[in-house]
Amino acid sequence: MVDTLQSLGDWRRDAARQLAAVDSASAEAEARWLVEHVLALTTTQLILAEPKALTRAPRQQLDAALARRLAGEPLAQITGRADFGPLALRITPDVLVPRADTEALVTRALAQGNASAPLRVLDLGTGSGAIALMIAHARPVWQITATDRSPAALACAQDNARSLGAANVVFKAADWFDGLAGESFDLIVANPPYIAADDPHLAALTHEPRQALVAADDGLADLAAIISGAPAHLSPGASLFLEHGHTQGPAVAARLVEAGFHDVATTPDAAGRDRVTGGVLPTQAEISSGVKSRSA
Repeated sequence: MVDTLQSLGDWRRDAARQLAAVDSASAEAEARWLVEHVLALTTTQLILAEPKALTRAPRQQLDAALARRLAGEPLAQITGRADFGPLALRITPDVLVPRADTEALVTRALAQGNASAPLRVLDLGTGSGAIALMIAHARPVWQITATDRSPAALACAQDNARSLGAANVVFKAADWFDGLAGESFDLIVANPPYIAADDPHLAALTHEPRQALVAADDGLADLAAIISGAPAHLSPGASLFLEHGHTQGPAVAARLVEAGFHDVATTPDAAGRDRVTGGVLPTQAEISSGVKSRSA
């Protein structure tokens, strides 16, 4: 039975109004993406189909997808897809949705070493593989090891690597450094859980895996564990970079200095908020000369 009261275009415009009313910053685009996903349409096909009336089944499917989004479920989990830099990634409920904030970590990592010389990189807690795969895309001669303790997350990351043809990434099951005995790297990066258990922002993140978000000790426990374990897995002169909450920079920097890192510095994300802190492990020559940790 044809519902002559609403065309596809009318449905999309009404969906955009509802999304805008709940403070969706990209309501028009989200409404279009929902239609394209649910009805498997390209943008051109959507434009041609908009004047046509919706039949009952596709309208029910569209209404169901819109209800999920209005209830706070991330668009990436509804569509199963998210963009991260130049990459299109598959997303499942087992991984965090990659966010633009994390591009600051990738940018900091890519500034290390020589783009044409091999570098051994470790991405701890890879989730969807976003960080490892964006580094691999930009630096095809670097060798990246990506780990996660969640088998489901690793499966998602491996699927993304296959889709992108990222041959320079290997995946391993590991709980931070447990599972990497004897392995050493020139660069370690991580976006670990760093939200405190009582943080009010968690109310908006109920559709994402809590174990990838929340850490003990006011969100600092996993950051501290990585900092303390990293020196045993870094070659002399190698670097460690960590994403963290925008108020955690000083605490992370202090822990890096205590662990013996120097040139410790915090850099902001695109919004100007402190987001990534890292440092450099002394070389053998620096250790021999008694170099002291320093921060910038």
